[in-house]
Amino acid sequence: MSCGIHFHILTLFPEMVSEGLASSILGRAIQNGHISLETVNIRDYTVNKHKKVDDYPYGGGAGMLMQAQPVYDACMAVEERIRARRAGQMGSAGEAACIDMAGRARVIYVTPQGRHFNQSMAEELAKEEDLIFLCGHYEGIDERVLETVVTDQVSIGDYVLTGGELPAMVMIDAISRMVPGVLKNEESAEFESFHDNLLEYPQYTRPEIWRGMSVPKILLSGDHAKIEAWRLEQSEERTRRVRPDLYEIYSRKERALGYLMRDKLGHMDMIEAIRRGQAHIQYADEEGVLLKDEPSGAWMVSAVDVDMGERLLSLIPRKERDHLLLVVHQKFLVESIARRFGKTYVNVCRQAVYTRKTAPWQEEDFCIHTIQEEEVDAVYHHYAYHGVHSREDLAQRIRAGEMYGLYEDGQLAAFGGFHPEGSMGMLEVLPAYRRKGYGAALERYLIARALEKGRTPFCQVFEGNEPSLNLQKKLGLRLASSPLYWIS
Repeated sequence: MSCGIHFHILTLFPEMVSEGLASSILGRAIQNGHISLETVNIRDYTVNKHKKVDDYPYGGGAGMLMQAQPVYDACMAVEERIRARRAGQMGSAGEAACIDMAGRARVIYVTPQGRHFNQSMAEELAKEEDLIFLCGHYEGIDERVLETVVTDQVSIGDYVLTGGELPAMVMIDAISRMVPGVLKNEESAEFESFHDNLLEYPQYTRPEIWRGMSVPKILLSGDHAKIEAWRLEQSEERTRRVRPDLYEIYSRKERALGYLMRDKLGHMDMIEAIRRGQAHIQYADEEGVLLKDEPSGAWMVSAVDVDMGERLLSLIPRKERDHLLLVVHQKFLVESIARRFGKTYVNVCRQAVYTRKTAPWQEEDFCIHTIQEEEVDAVYHHYAYHGVHSREDLAQRIRAGEMYGLYEDGQLAAFGGFHPEGSMGMLEVLPAYRRKGYGAALERYLIARALEKGRTPFCQVFEGNEPSLNLQKKLGLRLASSPLYWIS
């Protein structure tokens, strides 16, 4: 049996985590091999003979700060073990070096400053093969190591705890429930509290009548379609009554998707942001949608006419207007944005979407694997002329394990990856390796990676880039009928 997900917890108190997760459903899941749990004592990696891992912060202030070196070394040791395990799973080490379908493990730092953890994030993280949790203590961790190793900063609420172990355990519990085999009833993870921002419907068991109260007749009817409809209605009503804040989010999402699905190809960027749980939907109705993609910081807008477009743009918070990045789906919005915000740098793109369920990738004689951070300068050197991404932008994508390289004789020949909002891009074949089919091979690989993660593969091609547009058609992607506009 292959393990569904491997959890690695970097902590100063490993027993607290291992004992806390060793019982009940999670304990059974570990015993049955559905998940695995590795606790790593950060103190084991300090070079201090007294096992000291903290020191006073520069600039003064109360409390102590965890040092960068032991945290970094502990994390690197875990990542090396992950690479070795994956190499063993794939056969020879040479094979693993050439085709790495797994990518770099995400490193989650649990901190009140991070994105709020919710059910959508649990579902997203449950698709990973490995997750590394970094548990801080004292007044936190040296910022330099956080910038170096952390891919996600996550919070379980707006309050302060003594350490990161309890939040890590909460997240591991929620994530594990999404892993096949962890729960006895496979459906119970999907249809319980907070699924799709709805509270769970009322449930009943024997006896049929208790203290004069009967089970609703619909549940005894045997008509499963009517039962499901009743349960959805009850969930909606309960959420509307008990958690109006959640119900507003739920109804906003439904309204947004109702509008966006009228032009699925043209709106796939917004649809995917919603599906992946990374969209803050500011407004949605049958005439337009305004949302913010949290990872990229981009505001995405679509409207039926100028008046609705102006109304949506007015809802963007004033504090965000100085450094706005916008994606709009109608040309008339470009003029409105220039007039309202003074933003005039416009990239016109065509959106291409892969609508099939099976990937075009095959195990070919191409050496492809995730790009390592030490290669960022080589990537930036060959991509800088586009003027779209800074070196730090590319470094962040590499640290997130979202950039992939194709190699010939050990040399980087082509690279590409996923932008923060989810589109495929940054595809570049180095001059000496062109006309060998490397660009097509790499994009097929990216499509396969997206499908593996349950995403719809899509990309955005600059207007006038006919070779890239032809490549999308060749690979089976469908082009949206109208362009979209990136404005900064």
